[in-house]
Amino acid sequence: MYNNQQIKTLVTQYNVSGPRYTSYPTALQFDPITQNNIQRVLNLQIGRTEPLSLYIHIPFCEHICFYCACNKVATKDHTKADHYLDKLEKEMQIYSTTFGHRVIEQLHLGGGTPTFLTPNQLTRLLNLIKQYFNMSDQGEYSIELDPRATSDEHLLVLKKFGFNRASIGVQDFSVLTQQAINRIQPESMVKSLLNQLRKLDFSSINFDLIYGLPKQTTQRFLNTIDKVIDLNPDRIAVYNYAHLPERFKPQRRIDTNQLPSVGEKLEMMSQSIVKLENAGYRYIGMDHFAKPEDELVQAQQNGTLQRNFQGYATCGNLDLLALGCSSISKMGPFYWQNHSDLALYEQSVDDGLFPINKGVSLSDDDLVRQKVINLLSCAQTVNFHEINVKFNIDFKQYFKSELNSLDDLIRSGLIKVDDESIEVTNIGKLMIRPICMKFDAYLNNIIPSFSKVL
Repeated sequence: MYNNQQIKTLVTQYNVSGPRYTSYPTALQFDPITQNNIQRVLNLQIGRTEPLSLYIHIPFCEHICFYCACNKVATKDHTKADHYLDKLEKEMQIYSTTFGHRVIEQLHLGGGTPTFLTPNQLTRLLNLIKQYFNMSDQGEYSIELDPRATSDEHLLVLKKFGFNRASIGVQDFSVLTQQAINRIQPESMVKSLLNQLRKLDFSSINFDLIYGLPKQTTQRFLNTIDKVIDLNPDRIAVYNYAHLPERFKPQRRIDTNQLPSVGEKLEMMSQSIVKLENAGYRYIGMDHFAKPEDELVQAQQNGTLQRNFQGYATCGNLDLLALGCSSISKMGPFYWQNHSDLALYEQSVDDGLFPINKGVSLSDDDLVRQKVINLLSCAQTVNFHEINVKFNIDFKQYFKSELNSLDDLIRSGLIKVDDESIEVTNIGKLMIRPICMKFDAYLNNIIPSFSKVL
C-alpha cells in the first residue's frame, strides 16, 4: 500500500517531462521514409508465420473534446466514413499479400470515435477485416467506446464478430468539468453502457480517467474515483492531462485559469492511487490499475506483460500492423507511421502507394535499450545475465554511465541495484517514467516535447 505523503514527496522530486514508452525509440525519432525503403522492410516479412496484432484507426468524431490530443476529424456527416472505409479496403489490399496468411491474435479499433461508424458501417469494416486477414477464433478483440456515440446495435455487432474487451472514455463525472471540456455524459449513461457490455459477456472493461482538467478539484475528482470504484470495472487508467495548446488546437478552447494547480493535481494523483489500492486494484505502472485476477496483473507476475501503442498488453510482443491515417506499425526492428493528414493518407492509397509518412529502423543499441526499458516498465526487474545472453554484451560495462547515474533513484527508494539486477520497488512503480529515462539515448534534445509525470 502507498501513503499520501510518500507519493507527494516523490512526485515533487521527479515531476519531469518524459515519454510514456509505448515505443522505443519514440515517434519523435521517426524520419521520412521512401516507398522503396518500406518495400524492402515488407520483403523481409515474406514467409514469416508468427501471429500478428492489428490496429485500425477511425479518425472521426461528432464532437471535439477540448482536452483531446488524438488524431481526429470533427464532422456530423457519416457518409465520410463510407469514403474512408473505401480507402481502408485499398490499404488492406496493399498489405494482405504480405500479411493475410498470418493469424491475427489481437485486434484493436481506436480513434477518434470508432463507433462514429454506424452499425452497418461497422459491420462492413469487420467483414473487410475477415476478408483480407486470418482472424483467430480465440483472439483478443478490443475497442475504444464513447458512451455518447455507442448504441445497443453497435454492441451487438461487436459481440457477433467476437469482440471481448472495451475501454470506455469516462474522464470525469463532474458536470462542471464535463461542460468545460465539451463532453457531457451523465454517470447513468456510462453505467448503462457498462451494464450492456457485461450482459454481452465482455471479459474485460477498462475506464479511462483524466486528472488536471479544468474546474477539477481534489474532492470532485475523488468523488469520480468513488463512483468508478462502485461501478467496478476490471481495469482503470488514470492519466495526467498535458496542456499543450501550441501543439493541439482544441486545447486552445480551455481557459487556463480554470486548470488546477500543480499542488492540486498532486493531491488528485496521490489520493486517487491510495483509494484505488485500498479498493483492491493493483497498480501496474504508468497510470494503469487492474484487479488482482486480471490478465494484466497475471502477465506482470509471470513476466509476459508488454507495452505497445495501446499501453499495457498481455500479448504486446506481437508484431503490429496498423491501418488508417496516423497509425503506427511495428515489424521486428522497424516502425513506420501513416500520414496523419487524412487527405494525404487517402490520396496515397488511391495512388496504390503505401500511405506512409515516416519511420525508423532500430539500431543494435536501440534494440538493447528497448528491451531494458520494456523490462523496467512491465516486469519491473532487469536481470543483467539475461540481457548479456540475448544481446552478447556485458551489461555492467555497456551501461556503465547509466548505472553510475542511478544513485538518486536508489536513495529515493525507487529501485534496488546489485551485481545481478535492477529491481523496481513497489513505490518505484509510481515513477517508472523517470526510471526508464535513465536508459533512453535520445532525451537530451527532445525532453520539452513530452508531458510531465504530473
